[in-house]
Parts: sequence; C-alpha cells; structure tokens
Amino acid sequence: MNRFLRYWTRTEQPCRLRARIVSYADDFVILSRGRAAEALDWTRHAITRLGLTLNEAKTKLKDARRERFEFLGYSFGPHRHWRDGELYLGASPSPKSVARLRQKVRDRLKASHCRRWPEIRDGLNAILRGWDNYFCYGTRQKAHRAIDAHVVQSVRGFLVRRHKVPSRGTVRFSREAIFGELGLLSLSQSCKASRR
Repeated sequence: MNRFLRYWTRTEQPCRLRARIVSYADDFVILSRGRAAEALDWTRHAITRLGLTLNEAKTKLKDARRERFEFLGYSFGPHRHWRDGELYLGASPSPKSVARLRQKVRDRLKASHCRRWPEIRDGLNAILRGWDNYFCYGTRQKAHRAIDAHVVQSVRGFLVRRHKVPSRGTVRFSREAIFGELGLLSLSQSCKASRR
C-alpha cells in the first residue's frame, strides 16, 4: 500500500485527477471531483504495474452526493436530518457495524449464563463503550437508539430466563431498571451527557 501511495504522489495524480486518497492499512478510498472514472482506471493500471491486486469485489464507483458508501465501518454520503427531512452529506455507523455489535451483545449473554451479573454488566459495558468510542464521529443518534432497544430486549430476555420470571419481565426489568439500577450503559444517554 505504501508503494502505491508514494507512486500516487510522485506521479502528481492529486493535481491531475483533482483527487485525494484516504487510506487505512490496505483499504483506501479515492475522493475525486468529476474524474472518478479516470482515477479508477489509473488505479487499476498502477496497482497492476506495482505487482499488486485490486479487490474488484470491494471496488465501486459511487457519487457520494447521491449514494452512500461504506468505509471502515462508517456509511458516508447523503443522510436525512431527523427534524425536517433535509438532505446533508454526513457519516454514520454502517448497518453492518450495528448488526455486528448486536451479535456481540447476543453472544456475550449466551456465554455468560453462569456468571454473576456485575461481571456480565462490566463485559457488556466494555463492548458498548468501545463501539461508542470508535464511532464518535458523525450522526449516531439512530444507531444509538437501535442498539439501546436491542440491549434492553436481549438483557430482559436473559434475566427473565435466569430468574424464571413467569411474565415477559417488562415491569421487573424495565428500560429504566436496565440502564439505571442494573448499571448498563445507554448509548443514547451517554451521547446526551457528552454534549452538555
């Protein structure tokens, strides 16, 4: 990847293609103003010339003003403002990232069937806090609400089974109890607190 980036700079592609590269490890995105197809052709040629291989399955040409693209767990492109529905260009956690976190929560609760609650709570909070720290950029409110709802549903189901509660447990293990006395981290609440 470093060889490609040096070649990109040495051949003055940023000026010629009116473009920038954003890279992380071996993943990269080329942001171009009006010359994206040309930048893609140049990249294919340069990668081949350097003896590397471009992953065609992950390579896409997108107009970021009209459609979203995913990079490093984020979804970049047009978003709608939740109040007035106006479009703006932004970033948010991708649906895949949210789905992976939900799966981690489910897996953690399955693996914790014989552990004490403080240990389970601390493990879940570490997962939630780590995810929230990584996705600290962009619009997160919708993802936070979805994750909080999933955490409440999963933890409630886990506790109802553990304590053999005859009902669905919505009174005994309410949302307020789960994020309050039981001590789980609410991403929606932590986001509001950090804005103050």
